[in-house]
Amino acid sequence: MTVSNPPLSSPAAVGPPPPFDPELAAALEPLAKFLSPSITPEMLPRLRAASAAPSVPDEQLHRGGAFTVEELSVPGPPGAPQVGLLVCRPRAAATPAAVVYHIHGGGMIMGDNRAGVAEILDWAEALHLVVVSVEYRLAPEHPHPAPVEDCYAGLLWTAAHAGELGVASGRVVLAGTSAGGGLAAATALLARDRGGPALAGQLLMCPMLDDRGDSPSTAQMAGLGVWDGTSNRTGWTALLGDGAGGPDVSPYAAPARAVDLAGLPPAFVDVGSAETFRDEDIDYATRLLRAGVQTELHVWPGGFHGFALFAPRARISQECAAARLNWLRRLLITA
Repeated sequence: MTVSNPPLSSPAAVGPPPPFDPELAAALEPLAKFLSPSITPEMLPRLRAASAAPSVPDEQLHRGGAFTVEELSVPGPPGAPQVGLLVCRPRAAATPAAVVYHIHGGGMIMGDNRAGVAEILDWAEALHLVVVSVEYRLAPEHPHPAPVEDCYAGLLWTAAHAGELGVASGRVVLAGTSAGGGLAAATALLARDRGGPALAGQLLMCPMLDDRGDSPSTAQMAGLGVWDGTSNRTGWTALLGDGAGGPDVSPYAAPARAVDLAGLPPAFVDVGSAETFRDEDIDYATRLLRAGVQTELHVWPGGFHGFALFAPRARISQECAAARLNWLRRLLITA
């Protein structure tokens, strides 16, 4: 199997970084006081300690009684521990339209299965969906393939129990932000290549796809915004060790390495214009289209990494949230 693509391009001659959207720039100022754009391995214990409590309390998950909430332990990968799943089901009597299988972000090194789930529950309320969010093992304690294999094991359980969740077979949508978006893309590749569950779609929000870190947007955004090239090296090295950036990285670790993208489920890809992942995400979406995969791409002008999460009230964040919801609505009408 060929596992490597040519690098996107040389960052030797790039212009200045694109400007941040004014509302987002204002949101970055207080954010920078506790979240450096340049995360190093030495910072990880402090960052994890700061986020040790569950990121979303139970009362917020219930949404005033709109959802039942369960924490399940299901079979993990062969020879590995069980995988935790957070399952939120709508209480309304109508049959759920689909399951959103959510994979949280955190650079492969942080986060839990409640992180980022608030937006997913917004979709679930609007479209009457079941939400299943997976707790995968984190690097560097658990390098590749532990995270993606945990995600795939949770997907297998979700697809096999779709009927118990009230959802028809094949109506499972992968969704993830940042590292979770990269893991969602990798999980879709695994499902295709292993003859696994049929998927209705993949919703990749500012996904972390390429370990090589050689894109122009990486060079432009050094020291700026959220999650720059230093942070990216920290995350990829935690996942891949000394192999990060080398010739033999698996596409199931870094989906940008996949040569063949044909046969994957319909995709939504979005990214900010002022973030490290801009060029790799545009490239991945373009290659999906060339492979015949129905793909919608948004590049949000002035958006930093994770802007919709960190500044949800900004006008462009609201437009971003609406675009994601609208894509999901259209997908489920036609799936």
